[in-house]
Amino acid sequence: MKKVVFVLSFCSCLLGGLFAQTVRLDKSNLLPVGAIVQATMLDGKNVAKVIKDSSVTGFDEPTFALLKGVTFKDGIIEARVLSRLLPNAPAMARGFIGIAFRVCDSVNKFECIYIRPTNGRADNQLRRNRSIQYFSYPGYTFERFRKENPGEYESYADMGLNEWISLKIVVKGMKAQLYLNNSKQPVLIVNDLKLGADLSGTIGLWVDIGTEGYFSDVKITRQD
Repeated sequence: MKKVVFVLSFCSCLLGGLFAQTVRLDKSNLLPVGAIVQATMLDGKNVAKVIKDSSVTGFDEPTFALLKGVTFKDGIIEARVLSRLLPNAPAMARGFIGIAFRVCDSVNKFECIYIRPTNGRADNQLRRNRSIQYFSYPGYTFERFRKENPGEYESYADMGLNEWISLKIVVKGMKAQLYLNNSKQPVLIVNDLKLGADLSGTIGLWVDIGTEGYFSDVKITRQD
């Protein structure tokens, strides 16, 4: 295994050829991109608070807190997330919150999986079916997928606003799988990541319109 040096503050250990890193969410480790980012406390834990910058009007855009000094290609990303609706959130807001990965240095390419907590317990079945979403930037938005591949890049899982939700994304080559709240089976499977198998980059704590998002317990297990 290659020798790896990080400038990020973290606790780490070697696990059978994997490099495990628990990220400390303080201001020095977070780079805002299209978002307002604050290191704060919630429920007695150090968390990152992320809100989309109102100047970004498009959807499925680079609106996240980047983790400085992290390079990720294949491995596991884990985090606990909690989202609330902002007082001025539009009617279409769903508490959008998730993880962007393989984010290029220029922030012009990345993959992302996110959740819509308000949909998880909606009375409308179609909305429930859209609780989880994959998109790829640039170009592969949720709207495009719904037109070209309806139902293939979205799925259902139980979740709600203002509650901690555990996310685990397993990435290998062209594939990504999302596990929610320690589920034994993935709740979303993506077999054809649109940017290919060879892209690498950092990780972003992602939100979209109307969301007050919180992130804690961010852990990266990277395979070199």
